[in-house]
Amino acid sequence: MNTGLKITAFAAALAATFGTAYGVGKATDPVVADDRPASHGDHASAGHDKTSHDKTSKDKATPRTSHPAGHGAQKAPPAGGLQISEGGYTLDLRTPQLRADQKAVLRFAIRDAEGRAVTAFQREHEKELHLILASRDLATFHHLHPTRAADGTWSTPVTLPDAGTYRVFADFTPDAPDATNLTLGADLAVSGAYRPRPLPTPNATAEVDGYRVALAGDLRPGRDTDLTLTVTKNGEPVTDLQPYLGAYGHLVALRSGDLAYLHVHPNGEPGDGDTAPGPDISFTTTAPSAGSYRLFLDFQHRGTVRTAAFTVRVPAAADHSAEQAPEPSDAPSPSTGGGHEH
Repeated sequence: MNTGLKITAFAAALAATFGTAYGVGKATDPVVADDRPASHGDHASAGHDKTSHDKTSKDKATPRTSHPAGHGAQKAPPAGGLQISEGGYTLDLRTPQLRADQKAVLRFAIRDAEGRAVTAFQREHEKELHLILASRDLATFHHLHPTRAADGTWSTPVTLPDAGTYRVFADFTPDAPDATNLTLGADLAVSGAYRPRPLPTPNATAEVDGYRVALAGDLRPGRDTDLTLTVTKNGEPVTDLQPYLGAYGHLVALRSGDLAYLHVHPNGEPGDGDTAPGPDISFTTTAPSAGSYRLFLDFQHRGTVRTAAFTVRVPAAADHSAEQAPEPSDAPSPSTGGGHEH
């Protein structure tokens, strides 16, 4: 092939690649781990000193993806986790590759604009930093809380069940003047035999360890919407949920395709005189776009943290009047792989 033809073929291949990437980025789907039981039994004692709970306004800071009550059209909040650097801070992933189904230690640091490892963070929801690991096919999800060394290196043990590409999300707020909450993302390669899973079908109920969680409400692009998750066990409402990281529930949503990240906390908090410990946990949030999302609810009951997972499809704004809520499903929620290590 002569040089001219080679250049033309290369240009065509490059255009096709970017076209495919654009199509994937426009899609939207969920996050969870299949066929592996969650194991959260050590949460009551691991890394939680109840007497040292920080009651400052920093702990009660509202995440940037949460919104006050109200349902008018508005500009959607920026999606998190799509950039490795933002606002002068960079996620430095020091463990870029792991092997599937082998226990390892994941290490990383947050670096400032001068390249120095950050060692001062605001505490939000009882932690300086929240770490999320999710596979690109959204079949595996871990919510972790690593420990920080004096030099700014964060580390956490992790076992990822399947090979493939994962996204690492660091959710934090630097302890610096005018600092804002950031979610940075980086890719992690996990070697082994790769078998991608299809996105689970949309569901309005999820089963986990004998608990049933029902989702009410619809995500809408660019609009505040209320979501209510109701927890029952053996047909009875659970009215004694326990605080976990300063709340009765935590919700993470990931968009299929680009894995845009939403981290939303519930309306109200334990001890505010108004928020009941179940069975309902309510949230107000805004989807950044149409597409498919996977929602993961963490809740604690009788000393164990469990995760219920949902697939939600968000239609384009013009199509919302014709969109039907997902049918309830009795299928068990895919396991999140025990992703609440501290």
